[in-house]
Amino acid sequence: MNDAKRGIVFLVGAGPGDPGLITVRGAECLRRAEALVYDYLANPRLVDLAPPDCERIYVGKKAGAHTLKQEEINALLVAKCREGKRVVRLKGGDPFVFGRGGEEALALREAGCAFEVVPGVTAGVAAPAYAGIPVTHRGLTSTVTFVTGHEEPGKAESDIDWETLARGSGTLVFYMGVSNLRGIAARLIELGRRAETPVALIQWGTWLAQRTLTGTLVDIAEKAEAAAFKPPAVTVVGEVVSLREQLSWFETRPLFGRRIVVTRSRAQAGELSRRLEALGAEVIEFPVIRIAPPEDPAPLEGAVDRTAQGHYQWIVFTSVNGVDAFFETLRGRGLDARALHGARICAIGPATCARVGERGLCVDLMPSEYVAESVAESFARLGVPKGARFLLPRADIARSFLPKSLEGMGAIVDEVVAYRTVLDAPAGAEDLPEMLRDGAIDAVTFTSSSTVRNFAKIVGEDCLRGIGEKVLLASIGPETTKTLREFTSQAIRQAAQYTMDGLAELVVRELGKPR
Repeated sequence: MNDAKRGIVFLVGAGPGDPGLITVRGAECLRRAEALVYDYLANPRLVDLAPPDCERIYVGKKAGAHTLKQEEINALLVAKCREGKRVVRLKGGDPFVFGRGGEEALALREAGCAFEVVPGVTAGVAAPAYAGIPVTHRGLTSTVTFVTGHEEPGKAESDIDWETLARGSGTLVFYMGVSNLRGIAARLIELGRRAETPVALIQWGTWLAQRTLTGTLVDIAEKAEAAAFKPPAVTVVGEVVSLREQLSWFETRPLFGRRIVVTRSRAQAGELSRRLEALGAEVIEFPVIRIAPPEDPAPLEGAVDRTAQGHYQWIVFTSVNGVDAFFETLRGRGLDARALHGARICAIGPATCARVGERGLCVDLMPSEYVAESVAESFARLGVPKGARFLLPRADIARSFLPKSLEGMGAIVDEVVAYRTVLDAPAGAEDLPEMLRDGAIDAVTFTSSSTVRNFAKIVGEDCLRGIGEKVLLASIGPETTKTLREFTSQAIRQAAQYTMDGLAELVVRELGKPR
């Protein structure tokens, strides 16, 4: 095997859950991976960073359910490396902090395989930080000890110096110690730690499902059993836990604990999802539409050619998708923004306006409200010279109101299909109706009439009609609301501003209250 085809394994720390905590180097390795071997605690969004043709192999291990034994994982890494692949071994937290990364590295070295270690953010630091607990704090403690929670506290020969842990005043962080919590607390008290020492349990730390329980050494086990606390969780013991009341930030965000469905296309769901997640929500991306090119590109190509010939006085962009489709076709014809020198531009909404700006052009007209009626009113006030030529590059299912209104003012309108919205097949379609019935969903957001109709097709009209009043039906604007009313008699809430920001503000206004 020559050096050019020599395999290599990257032992990459995925961090504890929040995909934003992956390191720059870790993300770079994922994007170039040819084989990905990943754990139970690896966030799916990190797995998605790998190229589409990357071989994905799940080797997750959790209590009582091991996909592969550690020795088998070691052998798998060696085998994939010997195939000459760039292998990423994605491990929760940090590979060398209770991650058995050292064992995997030794197995690779023994087999003569090249490897690189990419450290990650360990749960013992990140989970407490997301719970508002600094593991060290001036005036409270300057030491922190990471301890495995798997070892039985009372076993005859222990690898843990329990007496030193109990006598010290530093912070103790136990990894995966929920099942042994009663024994851990009892042993620490027995050997000298104050029974009133504050303790915090942090389940799914840094994930949007994070849950924190506080108590003391004397009562935390009883509280955990009463709250049915389960792994994965870390246990923090020490005076720093008392700072949580002042420093809690992650769990106090307005939408924390809310589960919200976003129905936008895969390519565009991220914009709204990021806004909602930043506010604390758990987002289920359920793309019910997909943006596709026109079945016949000729009409749009012809309109682009006429634009370059100075044929149009106005081009009206009604969506970001329309802007993208128009300029992609423009580029495909060997043209650029200079071809629009003779036309003025109208854009509906700030996002569409911004996308036009990204193409190096200024918008001449943006209506005060982001609907076709407002566009027509704006042109009526502005005045449309008889015979003025308008181009409307739009979706295949766009309403006829705007072109008819402009024609009624004396304009000549070319309406061309710039893109199509087609039915998508989202993952988890079979589970969502049950989640809606069981009250596991707090809100469903709709950003267009097509998202409403396709949602109804996928989950069933009866499901949409039967959604209870506890589920917020959030609409981006009047036309979307009108379409929703065709399928349900439940209350529908509409954004004050017909934008993604307006939709996010609506969700916060309706759901961002203490439970």
